[in-house]
Amino acid sequence: MTEAQPSSVGAGRTGGSAAAEDLRAAGDAVRREVLGDEHVERSRARATPFSAPLQDLVTEYCWGAIWTRPGLERATRSLVNIALLTALGRNDELRLHVRGAMRNGCTREQIQEVLLQTAVYCGVPAALEGTRQAQAVLDELGGA
Repeated sequence: MTEAQPSSVGAGRTGGSAAAEDLRAAGDAVRREVLGDEHVERSRARATPFSAPLQDLVTEYCWGAIWTRPGLERATRSLVNIALLTALGRNDELRLHVRGAMRNGCTREQIQEVLLQTAVYCGVPAALEGTRQAQAVLDELGGA
């Protein structure tokens, strides 16, 4: 695990307590490990005073409070996110999480199986689009 870096977003923190700061630091570390430093830095650089509180919320709650829980392995969390984002049609986030899934050790076959599962439970059109998005990321990463 990498050392946590304090949030540079600043204004509009979701909470000022030591516990909130700990969650943000833990969330920042996990977010960097899953999505990469480049993505995190790019997200922070694009933050405005209006959007910065949302960046803090995502870091603290999504990455700090949820992704650090012991109940699921990171690879499993990635596969769940792929299914959910496919169902919701959130293609930008889906592509990001396919990339993260690969960083978390998921295989192409596992991602394919999750997308096939979404065809049955979320609908074929959602699965087709999810598969197109995942394929584009996998192509960028190289390999079959």
